Amino acid sequence: MSLQAHLNELQAKHKALEAELAEAMNHPASTDAEIAELKRKKLRIKDEITRLQQPHAA
Repeated sequence: MSLQAHLNELQAKHKALEAELAEAMNHPASTDAEIAELKRKKLRIKDEITRLQQPHAA
């Protein structure tokens, strides 16, 4: 998989988690632990995207 394809996949996952997080935050049955886990997953993906986009990351 090329770097750009990997970045595109990560960005799609990040966007999906963002939507899932928004839905969970608006759903009264969601627990704080579930919301925190979604936030952690989203942050890990964002960190990986940032790391891969840095010029010296290759």
